[in-house]
Amino acid sequence: MVKRSSLDPIEEARARIRLRYAKAKPVHPGPGTVGKAAMRLARKSMPKRGATLSRLKLDWPDLVGEQLARLCRPEKLGPARGGRKLTLKVIPAAAGLVQHQSEMIRQRVSVAAGGDITEIKLVQGPLGAQKLRSQENTPVPLTPDQREALIASATAIEDTKLREAIVALGEAVLSHQQQDEEPGPR
Repeated sequence: MVKRSSLDPIEEARARIRLRYAKAKPVHPGPGTVGKAAMRLARKSMPKRGATLSRLKLDWPDLVGEQLARLCRPEKLGPARGGRKLTLKVIPAAAGLVQHQSEMIRQRVSVAAGGDITEIKLVQGPLGAQKLRSQENTPVPLTPDQREALIASATAIEDTKLREAIVALGEAVLSHQQQDEEPGPR
């Protein structure tokens, strides 16, 4: 036997439909995961879009070229009207040249940073002693004695192509090891 309620039948039907699609929520949702909390914190502190200053510093010689990279470096990336402002530290003697190239620099950096660099500000001052990537990876050539010792160690290999490849590999490894051992300018 079915009981009828004293409510309006239309309201009762609406209530049944609402209950059919309602999802239950737990009384205590629990702490969640550490990963979710870390992502929530990182999302708040990271910029909304585009490249970061550290990424621009790494890619700077590729973005503006080796010559301009020796004359200026990115210092700060901050907000501006309609986008972001890039502050460059420039050698005082080269400020005019960099000012003349600033629109080209802005366009290249804007493409790399997601299209939102609208201003470039130049600050004159010394750049400091930072090495460019191309200077860091320059191998030191082997001495004739080292090369002869390397060739002598590979004479037991009968296949000439394999022997030449082993010698070339040895030269590359030894020249980069010597580079790591030499103290660089500071």
